[in-house]
Amino acid sequence: MNRSIKRVAILGSGIMGSRIACHFANIGVQVLLLDIAPKELNAEEQAKGLSLEHPSVKNRIVNTAFQQTIQAKPASLYSSGFAKNIKLGNFDDNLPEIAQADWIMEVVVENLAIKKSLYDRVEQFRKPGTLITSNTSGIPIHLMAEGRSEDFQNHFCGTHFFNPPRYLRLLEIIPTAKTDPKIIEFLLQFGETQLGKTTVLCKDTPAFIANRIGVYSMMQTMKVVEELGLTVEQVDKLTSKVVGRPKSGTFRLSDVVGLDTTIHVANNLKQALTNDESISIFELPNMLQKLMENKWLGDKTGQGFYKKTKEGGKTVILSLDLQTFEYRPSQKVSFETLERTKAIDKLADRFAVLLAGKDLAGEFYRKTILDGFRYASLRVPEIADDFVKIDQAICAGFGWEMGIFETWDAIGVQAGIELMAAEGLQPAAWVTDMVKSGNSTFYRVENGERQYYDIHTKKYLRIPGAEKQINLQILKPTKTIYKNDDASIIDIGDGIINLEFHSKMNTMGQGVLEGIQKAIDLAEKDYRGLVIGNEGVEAFSAGANLGMLFMYAAQQEFDEVNQMIAIFQKTMMRVRYSSIPVVVAPHTLALGGGTEINLHADKIVAHAELYMGLVEVGVGLIPAGGGTKEMALRMGDARRKGDVELNRLQEAFMNIATARVSTSAYEALEMNYLRKEDRIVLNRSQLISEAKKEAIALAEAGYVQQQPRSDVWVEGKQGLALFKAGIQGMLMGKYISEHDALIANKLAYAICGGDLDAPQLVTEEYLLDLEREAFLSLSGERKTLERISSLLNGGKPLRN
Repeated sequence: MNRSIKRVAILGSGIMGSRIACHFANIGVQVLLLDIAPKELNAEEQAKGLSLEHPSVKNRIVNTAFQQTIQAKPASLYSSGFAKNIKLGNFDDNLPEIAQADWIMEVVVENLAIKKSLYDRVEQFRKPGTLITSNTSGIPIHLMAEGRSEDFQNHFCGTHFFNPPRYLRLLEIIPTAKTDPKIIEFLLQFGETQLGKTTVLCKDTPAFIANRIGVYSMMQTMKVVEELGLTVEQVDKLTSKVVGRPKSGTFRLSDVVGLDTTIHVANNLKQALTNDESISIFELPNMLQKLMENKWLGDKTGQGFYKKTKEGGKTVILSLDLQTFEYRPSQKVSFETLERTKAIDKLADRFAVLLAGKDLAGEFYRKTILDGFRYASLRVPEIADDFVKIDQAICAGFGWEMGIFETWDAIGVQAGIELMAAEGLQPAAWVTDMVKSGNSTFYRVENGERQYYDIHTKKYLRIPGAEKQINLQILKPTKTIYKNDDASIIDIGDGIINLEFHSKMNTMGQGVLEGIQKAIDLAEKDYRGLVIGNEGVEAFSAGANLGMLFMYAAQQEFDEVNQMIAIFQKTMMRVRYSSIPVVVAPHTLALGGGTEINLHADKIVAHAELYMGLVEVGVGLIPAGGGTKEMALRMGDARRKGDVELNRLQEAFMNIATARVSTSAYEALEMNYLRKEDRIVLNRSQLISEAKKEAIALAEAGYVQQQPRSDVWVEGKQGLALFKAGIQGMLMGKYISEHDALIANKLAYAICGGDLDAPQLVTEEYLLDLEREAFLSLSGERKTLERISSLLNGGKPLRN
C-alpha cells in the first residue's frame, strides 16, 4: 500500500515530545500533541475558582510544555507560523482523536510500566495499520511490544530522535523481530526524505548505536583526563574543531546536554551490558560523582564543568579545577602538537600528526582515538551489521565530521593496528582478517561510487542511499574540469556542472568570482546548466572577502575599490542573465555576497537550516553586489501585484539596515530572499542532487535567457522622506550612532532610486550605479574602516 503521513499524534509533551511535534509541524504535518491531565489544582487555578474539569486546567501540562518549547532558543520551529499545525490536548478528552492519525508516537517518561499502561489505552482507539512507535533511548523495544495485538506489533518499532530534533540529524530506527519489514523501509525513507534525517537501522541493544559509542567515548575520555591530569580547557580544545567535532568540546557539551543525562545513560549501560569487555568504562569517574554530589549538573543548574559569573558588569566564564574542585578563570591552551596542525586545512590529514605528537596532547590522542577504534570494531556485528551505521550514527547524533572508521582510514588501517599494538590494544578479528586478505581500507571509491567493506560477504558493497546524493569529494579527482585556489568546477553528469567554493569560509574573492565567470562560460559552451553549491560544514559563503577591500580603502585607492565593486556586480548580473539556467544550493551561512549570488539565481534549492542576510551595514557598508538593487526590484514587482509598496519596501530596508539574518530557509522566504518558486530541502546530503534536478528541469522546459530590466519601480523622494524621518528619530532617541545614520541614509537613497521627484520606472543599471556610489563613499569613512578592521582582526562586529 502507498503510505503517507498527514496526521501525527505525539503522546507526551515534555522536552522531546514538544520538539518532535514542532519538527513534524515544520514539514506541514498536522500534529496532535497530548499529555496527562493534572490531578490537582495549582494556586493560580484555585484562586480563579476553577475545577479539575475546566479545559484550561486539563490542558495545563501540555500548554505549559508547548509554550516553553516555542519560546526556547534555538527555535524548534522554522517559522512561528508553523505552530498552527499543532493541536494541544490531554489523554482524558482527546485520546480518541488518535484514530485519525497516520502515525502515533509515544514520548512519555522512560518507565516501562507507564509506557505499557498507555499502550493499553492506545489500542482502544488506534485504527489497524497505523504506525506506532516509541521515542526511547534506553528501554528495550521488544519489551514494550510484549502483550500487544498482532497488528500493533507488526506496525511497532522504536524511533529515537536526538535532541534537539530540528538540528541533530540522527534518527535511529529500532525494529523488533515482529515489525513488518515494509514498515521499517517506509520509516527509513520517510525520515530521510521528509524529515531530513540520517536514518540508521539499529539493533535492539542497550542505548542502540550512537549513545553506546558516543557515551563510551565521553566516559573513556574523562578517565584518560584523570589519568593524565589534563584541565577542562585543555580537553575541550583537544576534542573540538581540530578533530572535526563540535567546537564546544567534551566538557562544554556535557554542560549543555546536562550531566544528569550523561550519568543516566552511563548508569543504564553499566547495568544493562553483560558481555561488553569494556564495561568498567561506564563506571562513573570521580569527577562525575563529585559533580553529581554537588548537584552541579551543567547549564540547567548554572554550573558544571564551567560557571558563568559577573565581574564588573561583564560576564566571565570560570572553569572547574579538576584537582581542587574550585572554579577559576579560564586559561589559554597551547600544545606543540596542535601548533603543528594549524596549517593543515584538510581534517583527514591532521590525525596522523595528532597521533604522532610527543607531548601530552599526542599521548591523549593515542589513548582516546586508538581505543575508540578498538571499541567500535568490537561492536560489529553486535550493535550494527556493518560499520557504516556506526559512522553515520556518531556523525549525525554527536556532530562529528568524520566517523570512527573514516578516521581510521585517514591514518591507514594497518598503521592504526600498529599504533594500537604499541598501546597494548587489539582490534576485532574481522579487521585484521580484512587486512590480511588484501583489503587495506574500510571505504573505497570505485568507478565514482563510494563503497564499504562488508564483513559478512568479505566484499566491497555500495553504501545504501548513496544513489540519492552527489558527493563532490568523490567526483573531484576524476571530474574536475577547472580549478583555481578558491573554486573548482566539477562535471556532475547529465549535462550539468557544479561550481564549488573552497576559500576560507567560502568567502567570495577574486578566485571565486573568476570561477563563477568561468563556470558560466563553460556551461554556455558545452553544457545545459550550472549548479553553484558546496559541501562546506560552516558556510555556503560568509560573503565578500574584505581583506583586499580594506587594503585598497585604507590606502585611499578608490579607483581600485570602484573596480572591485563593478566586477562583483558584473559577475552577479552574469548569473542572472546567462543563457543557461543557474541554480544555487545554499546552506548554513549565506551572508552578504553569499546572499546576493542567490538573489540573482534562476532558482534556489536551499537547505532548511539557512542563515541568510544582507549584513554589510555591520562593516559600515551597504550591499553593492546587486543586493540593494534586487530588493528594490522585488518590492517594486510586489507593488504591481497590489501590495502596499512603501510597507514592503520598508520591511526590505529594515532587514538590511539592521543586518537581520534568517533563522531558517522558511524565514528567508518571509524576508523575500527566497521566492515561492524556490525550493527548501530538509536533507542536507541531498541538496546538490536536488539542485541538479532543478537545473535539468529548467533546461528541459526550454530555458530562455532573460534580459536586463528597464521597468524597475522605485519610490524616489516619496520613500526617501519616510526613511529619513525614521532614521532621524532613531538617531535622536540614541538607538543608533551617527555613523549608523549615515549608512542608513545611503541605503535609503539607493533602495528608493535616489531623490527622483516622483515614483517611476528605472533600469537595473541605474540602481547598480547608485549602490556602487554609496558603497564607494562609505568605504572612505574612517569609522567604516574601523568596523572592517575589527571584523578582520577579531571576528567581532564593532558599533561606533
